Amino acid sequence: RRDDGILIEWEEGGHQGLFPARDLRLACPCAACVEEMSGRPLLDPINVPRDIRPMSVELVGAYGVRINWSDGHGTGIYTFEQLRRGCPCHQCR
Repeated sequence: RRDDGILIEWEEGGHQGLFPARDLRLACPCAACVEEMSGRPLLDPINVPRDIRPMSVELVGAYGVRINWSDGHGTGIYTFEQLRRGCPCHQCR
């Protein structure tokens, strides 16, 4: 956890990706942020502070992480599969 985002070191491939905090918050997959049936975003980017930061990160089983954000949000579970697909490192892009 860093103030500017979440740094993940992937075992597979031996690389790491820094997920910018605001981008990750806007990608929250929880039911309050994404319409369950259609997948349509419900979260208005205007409501997410530019200086948002992760306050804590906790493992959820062996499949993901829950991030508690500085805006008080913390219900989304980011799966490792989702994170890996969206890894912003040069190797994955």
